[in-house]
Amino acid sequence: MKKSRFTETQIVSILKQADAGVPVKDICRQAGISTPTYYKWKSKYGGLEASELRRVKDLEAENSRLKRMYAELALDNAAMKDLIAKKL
Repeated sequence: MKKSRFTETQIVSILKQADAGVPVKDICRQAGISTPTYYKWKSKYGGLEASELRRVKDLEAENSRLKRMYAELALDNAAMKDLIAKKL
């Protein structure tokens, strides 16, 4: 996945400029982004504060870690069941 050249806090600050009443075309020109990029950001990050965004990122990281742990345990469990079935 391509890495954005903007941090999440920068994206939130750009979105807040639009909430303050600055036209979207002007914001896009100043930031050097396209209008579809702005609206994609708005759908993804709209209504979030920087602290909430950090919390969401932490939760997503923990969720992915737990999913990996579950996948490893499920594979170990399946291997053990196969081993026991072969012995019987």
